[in-house]
Order: sequence, then structure tokens, then C-alpha cells
Amino acid sequence: MERRRFLGLAAKGALGAAALGLAGCQQVPGAAPASQLQAEAAADSGLPEISWQMATSWPPSLDTIFGGAQVFADRVAAMSGGKFRIDVRAAGELAPGLEVLNVVEEGAVPIGHTASYYYVGKSPVTAFGTALPFGLTARQNNAWFYEGGGLAMLQEFYRERFGVIQFPAGNTGVQMGGWFNKEIQSLADMQGLKMRIPGLGAKVMDRLGVLVQVLPGGEIFQALQTGAIDAAEWVGPYDDQKLSFHKAAQFYYYPGWWEPGPALEVQINLQEWEALPEIYQEIIKTAAFEANMIMLARYDAKNPAALKQLLEEGGITLLPFPDDVMKAAEEAAFELFDEFSAQDADFAAVFKEWLAFRDAIQGWHGLAETAYLEYVGQDR
Repeated sequence: MERRRFLGLAAKGALGAAALGLAGCQQVPGAAPASQLQAEAAADSGLPEISWQMATSWPPSLDTIFGGAQVFADRVAAMSGGKFRIDVRAAGELAPGLEVLNVVEEGAVPIGHTASYYYVGKSPVTAFGTALPFGLTARQNNAWFYEGGGLAMLQEFYRERFGVIQFPAGNTGVQMGGWFNKEIQSLADMQGLKMRIPGLGAKVMDRLGVLVQVLPGGEIFQALQTGAIDAAEWVGPYDDQKLSFHKAAQFYYYPGWWEPGPALEVQINLQEWEALPEIYQEIIKTAAFEANMIMLARYDAKNPAALKQLLEEGGITLLPFPDDVMKAAEEAAFELFDEFSAQDADFAAVFKEWLAFRDAIQGWHGLAETAYLEYVGQDR
């Protein structure tokens, strides 16, 4: 019995230390599967049994994004020895897909999994948790969150503004520019186009003359098929194929300049968070980190084959956005950032740090990584 008690304490200490390393951004914890020893330790610990319902913004058919929330929940259960269970629910079951932050803030649901930029109407600062147009790639986003102070700034803001704490828990990698029912040959072709696009990218598109609509993932295909919208962006080939966008539009554009590395996040009501035992808090931090890495790896593994299948089916025209669209969008994006900074002190404070980090890391990646990828990508 004494030996079992000692092993239990040792396992809990090791788990807490790993997650604390992540939280403090001093080291990246290993994402090894939970051991039997950890499960036994949690079971013997006298910790409470907790069952939460998780609201999400995703349909279950999207096994990558909805699956990211499930990875998180599964890891929490495994590392707690089954004592802390989170039931992942589809968009619309506990809350509409675009209202997850609202129900978590209100305390109606303890935890959610969503994209923070769905809530720029509450504050433009929320965009930093997902992506800013012409911003950071997935790797750069993680560097800013975990080592550049970004996560600490956002958590302070969420705590004060919403009574919520959040952790990155997924990333799609760079996205495509979306599906269009007509060819975009110049900036003039964007005028009057009805497009589904969220976040600050939507505000930039508005400045380009696009009529913006924000729809959850499960409603996009019907709107595109019926002509309620003329264009839509979601993620990339794997998800787009699952949602059958190629059956509703012909022209597939790249890149998704508004989402070069968009993160998803777990959001937890602050009162619920503070009521958790410390070991459960550390489990959540570690599970969120693992979900963040797994989702990105899955998209990177699945998108190449999906794109190949889409193009082999025929009827799809793959095109880059025209240069004048890209230039106008970038100019409009940074004009927008300047306006937000002048009007919103919270945005200005975060943007200043984010922009300095962006300039430094993109300079480095532009020197080494971009040159390498341009070379190996020739004639592919």
C-alpha cells in the first residue's frame, strides 16, 4: 500500500511538472500517451469525479476540427484515470456554432472549443487567438503563443473581459482562399460578391467591396449550392472535400491570406476553472497542447491526397488570387489594424507586441525556410 501511494504521488508530480513547463513556456512537454501508472495514480488520488459538457462550433462530420476537440477530451479522461470526463457536443446541441464563447462566458456551459475570431464583434482582440490577415503561420503562431508572450497577454484579456481562460487546442495550418462560382481576374471582380468569411478577413473583404456573410461550417454548402452566396472559404482540401464544396463551385483559390495559420482554442469559464483541483488544471493544459499539435499534423497529412483527388475528379480550376487582389487586401488589412489600434487600447497593446514578433520571425523564415521551400517546390 505504501509503495502504491508513493508511486501515485510520484506520477502526479511528474504530470504536474510537465504541464507547468508548458504553462510557463519554459519547456515543451512531451506528448506521450498517458501511462497505466498515471491512470492508477489518478484513481488512487481521492480526486473528485467531474463530468462536463463541451460546446463546439463544429459538425461531427469534420473529423479533424471536431476530432481535435475529441482528442482533447480523450486525453483529459486518460490522464485523470477516467475521473474527469468531457462530453464533446456538436454545434447546435448546446449552443449555435458561432456562440460558444457567449455560453461559456455566461456559465451556461463550462467549456467550449471554437475559433476565437468568430467573436470579433465582442472585441477585435479575439482575432489574435485565431489569425490576423497576413499574419502568422501555424509554427509562428505557436512560437508567439508559447514563447513570445502572446498566450499570457490573451489570457489576461480574456480573464478581465469575459471571465474566461483559454488555451490553443488546434490549428489547421495555412488555409485555401476558398470556392468561387466565377473566375476572379482582377480586384473589380470582387465587387458585390456574396462571400462566407469570418474574422478580420471579413472586414478586409468588406473594404474590397465583398458582401460578407458569416455562417457555421454545417450551413455553407447549402448556401453555396442555392446561390445564397457566391463564394465561401472554410479550411482546405480535406475538409472542403468532405463538405462537398467542389459540387457547388468550380473555382478554387489560394492562398487564404486571412488565415495563414489559424488556431482553435479551448475556452473555460473562469469560475469553473478556478474550482478545479490543480492537477486537473495541469491536465487541461497538457491535453490542449497535444490537441494543438495533433490537429495540425492531421491536416498536413490529409490535405495533399485530398487536393489530388479533387483535381483528378475534374471540373475544378485551381487558381491563385490576382496580384491586385492580394495587394489591395494587404493594404486594407493594415489600415484596419491602424484604425483598431487608434480606437481600442487593448488591441493596440497586443498588436504592438504581435507586430514586432511577426516582423522578426517572418524575416528569419523568409531567409531560410521560404528559400528552401521555393527550391524543393519547383516543378511539383
